Amino acid sequence: MEGAVLAAVGQGDVESLSFANAQGFDHQALIGVLKSLLADGYVQMEAVDHEGWKLTEEGEACVSKGSPEAQVFALVKQEGSDKDEIEKLAGALAKVGLSQCMQSKWLRVDKAQGGKIFKETDKIEDLVQKQLSDVKNGVFPPKADLDKLKKRKLITAANYKTYNIKKGPDYAPVRTKAAADITAEMIADGSWKTQKFKPYNFDALGQDACAGRLHPLLKVRAQFREIFLEMGFEEMPTNRFVETSFWNFDALFQPQAHPARDMQDTFFIKDPSTTLRIPQEYMEKVKSTHEKGDCVTGGPQDPLATPIGSLGYRNTWNIVEAEKNLLRTHTTAISAQMLYKLAQMDKFEPKKFFSIDRVFRNETLDATHLAEFHQIEGLVVDRNLALGDLMGMIQAFFEKLGLKDIRFKPTYNPYTEPSMEIFHWHEGLNKYVEVGNSGMFRPEMLRPMGFPEDVTCIAWGLSLERPTMILYKIDNIRDLFGHKVDLHMIKTNPICRLVK
Repeated sequence: MEGAVLAAVGQGDVESLSFANAQGFDHQALIGVLKSLLADGYVQMEAVDHEGWKLTEEGEACVSKGSPEAQVFALVKQEGSDKDEIEKLAGALAKVGLSQCMQSKWLRVDKAQGGKIFKETDKIEDLVQKQLSDVKNGVFPPKADLDKLKKRKLITAANYKTYNIKKGPDYAPVRTKAAADITAEMIADGSWKTQKFKPYNFDALGQDACAGRLHPLLKVRAQFREIFLEMGFEEMPTNRFVETSFWNFDALFQPQAHPARDMQDTFFIKDPSTTLRIPQEYMEKVKSTHEKGDCVTGGPQDPLATPIGSLGYRNTWNIVEAEKNLLRTHTTAISAQMLYKLAQMDKFEPKKFFSIDRVFRNETLDATHLAEFHQIEGLVVDRNLALGDLMGMIQAFFEKLGLKDIRFKPTYNPYTEPSMEIFHWHEGLNKYVEVGNSGMFRPEMLRPMGFPEDVTCIAWGLSLERPTMILYKIDNIRDLFGHKVDLHMIKTNPICRLVK
């Protein structure tokens, strides 16, 4: 086919449909060859639109069996036939066939003989069958006849396209295969001088690079970290998962009888099960605060004892419980140690701290809870901070992330008062979901560390997973984190998010 096209174009311009019919080629197959030659510059093509027609299913039946009127005419006997007999034999064709026969004066009805039908001529020419056969072969009758055939739903419009073909800028009577690359042999024998090469396709997408992808959690984590640094926070060192119950619970004024300290909620370490690395003097102050409240060091006779308006928990504080090792349940254990170090300085300095790291809870797994997750924590320690400072800081923090629909709800925490839960609307779950907790650290936590009376600390914490679920519209946390995560999701998630 390719050689025939090049030979014909060498003689002059060619029309694709007539050429295909003359050569016995399929027109669509010919167009495919022409487009290939066009891409290499061998030919030029100009499209020409045509109004065409094609047979309907009923029209195809007329070509093979004859028109309804011709079929009905053949059923009428020379001595005449009853209408009922014709309708029985012709079936669905009877009505149209009789009507067309009467219009063409091929048949007549003799009312004197009870409506019997007789032939008016012995021989007919089935013009409808001939016209439909011509249409099928691409030869169309006059417009008036086409309109009649269309009205009878024997044909339907079928526009088509042909091409006028002529020589292209790189025409040659024989097509030579273009090389993709120059080879050493071509250079050696000089054939590269006449060899045709494929042009570079600079629009090609190329092969997909097999490279690593960042998990959505890592992207949002980097975003959170950037926000904290932008707001002037310092990152706390959180590079240890194992903590003591003292820093995880007791230093935060969390009672030793609190349910969170049960094995049902916390992962305790079997070996080593305890630690001795607790500052002795500070531990005594924490013990006194738990047991007596106001007497932060051990007794009213102590000149350092200062009232803080607290009764404590009025029960015996047990050092055995404080020495137990565990997988930290929150990064606030690190916050307590950073605050303690800050309080030991000779002169107080306001500070902003943050951390983003992994924590562990003995939780029941469901669509929004895991036993292992990431906690984001921010705290500000300064003189005379109030609840309004906390709410404003949280609003500013979440707005930088693009989460503006923030709500607060009062709650209770052992080591903050007042305390608030933070909620945001989740479009996937179609409800407000808790994204964090916040509050002001209690004097019972700060004063034993050594902070002055006018120093307060506002803090908030949230999981990394839930904001990520909101931002990436994920409604099941197990689709985001854990061994069941779909790697395809990691490859196809957006590179970045544009916040409106």
